[in-house]
Amino acid sequence: MPHRTFLAFILPSIVAMLLFIATPIMSIAVQSLYIEHDKILVMSETCQPLGGCVKETRVDAEATAKIRHDHPLGKFNGFGIYTDHNHLAFADIGKIVTSNLGFNETAARIYDLPFYRALVFTLTYALTVTPLAMCLGFVIALAVNAVPKLLKGPVIFFSLLPMVVTPLIGSLVVYWMINADGILGAAIQLITHNPDLSLKASPTMTWVTLICYGIWTNAPFSFVVFYSGLQTVPSDTLESAMIDGASRLQRVRFVVIPTLLPLAVFVTLVQLMDNFRVLEPIIGFNAAANATSLSYSIFIALNNQSAQLFSSAAATSVLTIAGVLILMTPVLMKTAREFGFRT
Repeated sequence: MPHRTFLAFILPSIVAMLLFIATPIMSIAVQSLYIEHDKILVMSETCQPLGGCVKETRVDAEATAKIRHDHPLGKFNGFGIYTDHNHLAFADIGKIVTSNLGFNETAARIYDLPFYRALVFTLTYALTVTPLAMCLGFVIALAVNAVPKLLKGPVIFFSLLPMVVTPLIGSLVVYWMINADGILGAAIQLITHNPDLSLKASPTMTWVTLICYGIWTNAPFSFVVFYSGLQTVPSDTLESAMIDGASRLQRVRFVVIPTLLPLAVFVTLVQLMDNFRVLEPIIGFNAAANATSLSYSIFIALNNQSAQLFSSAAATSVLTIAGVLILMTPVLMKTAREFGFRT
């Protein structure tokens, strides 16, 4: 294809990416360097007609509005927002490390910091849900591909059901089901003979529930991609393997999986990016007491009761993007080597 034709073909995509992806990211990065202006306070004195004066401090609304108008981004703070207590917390970590505590207590105190608590759950969720959902989707794709044509329609419908349901609504439904009065919660209490057992009260059970829900909701995407890929597997190769005496498992291992490997890389990238920004299940399950994520931290900063913390949300967004890029780097490097690029 001529270079001019290729450029004309991809130019609309490049322009759209610059407008709707690159520009907002740059805007967020700039916003993360500024913080809210300090309120300008003035001292006023009120005197009563019969004597006696009262001094009070109040906010000079006019002066505060003027400085906000002159400097709409806020007060420049550099990377201070990144290192404060609610983010990387360098000062807090320095105090903890120099306190001569044991390894377990040091790790526990670092984990108690807001950003690192959210980061641990986010990484655990993304690195657990992604491979397990891909495996489940692949198994469903193999099963659907093997069932008779008459049953494929209903099986595909039920397999795609988690994708049809809105994530927040789905998490709310499951949350109601695991309540003590719900069908799942009551069944678990009956099986364990423990009427006080609650999945919501235990941090471990909360994590397990969120991860299981994540696998259930992510599997349909993997199923759709892998099922489409199965239709492209060369039938001649499969027939040759059958003639050579290969079992079904061997055909899957040595023929199907190598053929679908490029699709697996694509699914991994998409699922990692999607799972690293987990938010809806935490809100739906009301699990913030036991599990928070980086996206949930952004949500809370933008829905703060006193004021929207745009700088805090922007800094967390930039750190989230950096985390996604770090997770994607090994997959991208592997793909680059397969296509002949040298690093």
